[in-house]
Amino acid sequence: MSKLGNLGARLYRGEVGYDFIGKRKIWYGISILITITAIVGLAVRGLNMGIEFSGGAVFTTPATSVSATQAQHQAESAAGGHQAVVQKLGGGSLRIQISGLDTKQALPVQEELAKDLKIPVKDVNTQLVGPSWGEEIANKAWLGLGIFMVLVVLYLAIAFEWRMALGALIALIHDLTITVGIYALVGFEVTPGTVIGLLTILGYSLYDTVVVFDSLKEASKDITKQNRFTYSEIANRSINSTLVRSINTTVVALLPVAGLLFVGGGVLGAGMLNDISLALFVGLAAGAYSSIFIATPLVADLKGREPQIKALAKRVKAKRAAAAAKDASQEDTEDPAPATADAEDGGAAVVGPRHQPASRNRGRGRPSGKRR
Repeated sequence: MSKLGNLGARLYRGEVGYDFIGKRKIWYGISILITITAIVGLAVRGLNMGIEFSGGAVFTTPATSVSATQAQHQAESAAGGHQAVVQKLGGGSLRIQISGLDTKQALPVQEELAKDLKIPVKDVNTQLVGPSWGEEIANKAWLGLGIFMVLVVLYLAIAFEWRMALGALIALIHDLTITVGIYALVGFEVTPGTVIGLLTILGYSLYDTVVVFDSLKEASKDITKQNRFTYSEIANRSINSTLVRSINTTVVALLPVAGLLFVGGGVLGAGMLNDISLALFVGLAAGAYSSIFIATPLVADLKGREPQIKALAKRVKAKRAAAAAKDASQEDTEDPAPATADAEDGGAAVVGPRHQPASRNRGRGRPSGKRR
């Protein structure tokens, strides 16, 4: 068995483990700090909405020797300061999209681009995109997100309990906030691919959370009928027992996404790959973190407020205190008393009672006196 497999087996049996629940305030603090950073980045920089949402024009050129960086500067200069996104397509052609252009502005920009790139105007294909299409996509995405959240809460409340549903919902909001904040800080363009990525990560995040919740539900069945473990301890053991599986599934899912992000997006310069892969990469990592450090500790906190769980914690604490006192008393009574020597007589130490009971017949001879 591999070392990781051996560790997973020991975690599952409870032989080793890490106190995730006991250190939950640390994880809460880290999550709050990251979330505040994401919100500040979103408020200060805002989202770089793509042409599908803001409207504009898309210009496609034939093969040219001009680099994407040079074409971007020329396009922004021709568009009067409007932001341009340039992609190098197969065969050396360019795709230039400029947000905020209307029909009247698109024709002069097309002519200026053809002049700067030294190609005929007729070879520059122009396509106008209205903001209404992007707005329709955004509205459908919000609707789908709302329906998804409602169904998730209902399912978890029925299959598990409302505390787990609330913990999973907070974890999902946590993942979405961090992912959107990273988009704002990095400055990546928000496109329909971004929306697809955001909706996709919700399923991955929920999967890890449900795995831990299922283990917790099974382990906490009839928990109030025993006095050995508290609910927090059982929740912590559930996290540890599924820890290796959560790490394995997350790493396996992140590897191809990282390939899309750093190889497909960074090296090949594919914009749509950047949009989807960044959302997936950040969302998968945040989802794995929230399922371990946020969702289950929140459930333990909420569950710990129940009177029955509070009474259980008191019984467990009292039983352990009584066991500790009993062990301490046994150690005291089992300590052997040191043998003491009789210094005055110079004899050996007496082992056993000092006064032996007098026997009724000290000898086997006949007693004195005459027998009648």
